[in-house]
Amino acid sequence: MAEVVLSGYYGFDNLGDEAVLYAIVSALRHEAPQLKITVLSNNPKKTESLYGVKAVNRWKLSEVAGALKKADMLISGGGSLLQDVTSPLSLLYYLGVISLARTFKKKVFIYAQGFGPVNRAWARLLVRRVVQTVDYITLRDEESAEDLRYLGVSRPPVVVTADPVLGLDLSTVDKDRGIALLRQAGADLNRPLVGLALRCWKGEEVYLPAVAGLADRLIEEGALPVFIPFHHPEDLDAAKQAIQLMKRPEAVLLKRPLTVEEMLSVTGCLSMMVGMRLHSLIMAAACGRPVVGLSYDPKVDRFLRLIGAPPALKVEDINLNDLHILVRARLREGQTPQERSVMTNLKERALQSAKLAIRCLNQ
Repeated sequence: MAEVVLSGYYGFDNLGDEAVLYAIVSALRHEAPQLKITVLSNNPKKTESLYGVKAVNRWKLSEVAGALKKADMLISGGGSLLQDVTSPLSLLYYLGVISLARTFKKKVFIYAQGFGPVNRAWARLLVRRVVQTVDYITLRDEESAEDLRYLGVSRPPVVVTADPVLGLDLSTVDKDRGIALLRQAGADLNRPLVGLALRCWKGEEVYLPAVAGLADRLIEEGALPVFIPFHHPEDLDAAKQAIQLMKRPEAVLLKRPLTVEEMLSVTGCLSMMVGMRLHSLIMAAACGRPVVGLSYDPKVDRFLRLIGAPPALKVEDINLNDLHILVRARLREGQTPQERSVMTNLKERALQSAKLAIRCLNQ
């Protein structure tokens, strides 16, 4: 029976990355139901419980090496793993896992990643050397492919697919669960619900007051702002700071960490999403909801361009009036026919990554 190891930012209560893991596991099992999957996780027991996989501690070299030795292939992805903006140490970790797999002569498949930015000269050199040793690369957007080519990566084959989360089957989502969670948080479901997914980032003195002002205006116009943390505890702190800056006390805050299924269910109950977190926008768009992006990273801008949504507002110079006008227009118009058509195409492309991974595994 074939066995793969999944490497990514898993087990850290970051819902975007957990959604990526959930989507990859689902897609791989659809293509190869008997496939054995081991995940490198920060919280192996929780990962095993949530996704029905085997998991090992990503920080214990002996466990990582043991998993790779038994496996037939390493799958690295998705998310934005190969970048040095978060931390050069993070980049070194993921390149190290790939290098270890190659040392054991295992196949390596890069799965629908968003590549870059890689700003440091030594990091670009290292990425080029390591990435050119893998067997197959799929990326989630064309800009990532362009960045990889600009870096000088000439092999292996590169295919642009789409973020794994876009391939999820949403027909099985239990919307009643989202309704219950929102009611428990105090939401009035008779009002339009506008999700707000913030994170802590530089420029908080600009974007937090702007989002607080937007929330106040939404309440005045009859809508209800719902603050939804995607990464605990930092996003919870950002949401609380914004709420403290509001003049009206009616905003709803979802305080506890949600599972991927719960977040999809909640998102399906919203009228729209305003998000810094990339996967808050991806989930909402996948659920057919209009989105407004607050950009702190090129990946946010890339996704909005990909689906044909209005450009993101930059967090460092966001203006309340511009934000309010854009949100009000999107709330009124909903997701456009062009966006819906693009999303259908992206779902098919997202599922292609799993097909290519299994093909690579079996070659």
